[in-house]
Amino acid sequence: MRLWLPVVVWALVIFALSSIPHLGTGLGVWDTILRKLAHTAEYAVLGALLVRAVHRPRVAFVLGVLYAASDELHQTFVPGRHGSPVDVAIDSVGIAVGIVVWQRAARAGQLV
Repeated sequence: MRLWLPVVVWALVIFALSSIPHLGTGLGVWDTILRKLAHTAEYAVLGALLVRAVHRPRVAFVLGVLYAASDELHQTFVPGRHGSPVDVAIDSVGIAVGIVVWQRAARAGQLV
């Protein structure tokens, strides 16, 4: 429970954010950049939580990518949103970053 509850809660946060129609800010190209950075950051958190839960980086990565793909599929049913393989790739980068950061912090003894 201690390991998986944060994963489930964060996955629900991502799902809720993906359920919001029309997330545009009207900032043109900056809107796209900010949304892609948000994708990377939210999935970096998921990657860190997953590797914390499973203790196996490859398994954590695969689980994260599967969730990212399912989230993009979910977005195809949300008005004003669409699923994108590019977003799955961006999410995958975030997952990998989160895994690497978590592992480095764990090796440095910075995690409880």
